[in-house]
Amino acid sequence: MPHPDLETGRRVLALESEALTALAASLDDRFARAVSVLAGTSGRVAVTGMGKSGHVARKIAATLASTGTPALFVHPAEASHGDLGMIVAGDAVLALSNSGDAPELADLVNHAKRFGLPLIGITSREESALGRAADIPLILPKQPEACPMGLAPTTSTTMQMAMGDALAVALLTRRGFTAADFRVFHPGGKLGAKLSRVRDLMHGAAELPLAPPETTMDAAIVAMTARRFGCLGVQGPDGALVGIITDGDLRRALDGGGAADLLARTAGSVMNRAPRTITPDTLAAEALREMNARSITALFVVDEARRPLGILHIHDLLRAGVA
Repeated sequence: MPHPDLETGRRVLALESEALTALAASLDDRFARAVSVLAGTSGRVAVTGMGKSGHVARKIAATLASTGTPALFVHPAEASHGDLGMIVAGDAVLALSNSGDAPELADLVNHAKRFGLPLIGITSREESALGRAADIPLILPKQPEACPMGLAPTTSTTMQMAMGDALAVALLTRRGFTAADFRVFHPGGKLGAKLSRVRDLMHGAAELPLAPPETTMDAAIVAMTARRFGCLGVQGPDGALVGIITDGDLRRALDGGGAADLLARTAGSVMNRAPRTITPDTLAAEALREMNARSITALFVVDEARRPLGILHIHDLLRAGVA
């Protein structure tokens, strides 16, 4: 028989999953209006809520701020003791309250009305104080809390969080927010590393293992070994990368004719004439995907004319925390 705790966990997740499905189905033109209002806000979005709704509001404010919508969390109780000064003309207010009747929100709602600030409310009761006061009420569907007593905020806070995510993603999509923009707000940690550019991690021109096509393979192997990237770029007369020799190419050449034959050949006759390359502005995460997809450990970085600018090795990605 399944363990009772396992059954409880599954029941909670099933209830919250059903609630999110109902929430998605309930979205209407008010959601689109809310996105338009937030997108047109010249100042910041002040996100507020009390209790568990306040914890959710903090996360929503952080998500908005990190995806291109300036936002801050304002504690409704502290707002009544001076923090209302944080909310000024040009701002919008996004207030969360499941019941819609949290008394701590009253001063903040009145402040928004007094200064003509757009007020968007996320609540489960349209007839509540917040539901009536909001310029755009976003109503959560009636769904049971996952708590067996129906008291602890569980399903309701999950829907609040999801509504905040939906607003944030709709806003970033409308603004055309890119990975490059994302990196501006996420310079640290593993995410910041993945969003770094190849140019930030690559070895420069001075370290490139390069040789012309007519180089004999005995000299080519020496040049290849000296740089320790496990490959050698073959550079044509115009400076463009025309091929690459890897450890795998050497093994295949040895299988075809032995060591003596290999050393007598030229780099141009051994090289792979269609090497994979990458540009300096490519994201490091994309470079990693390319290496994994091709089972390779290094990529030459080239310009528009395929002139080598640098080289990126899998070890560089590992050191940076990308891989």
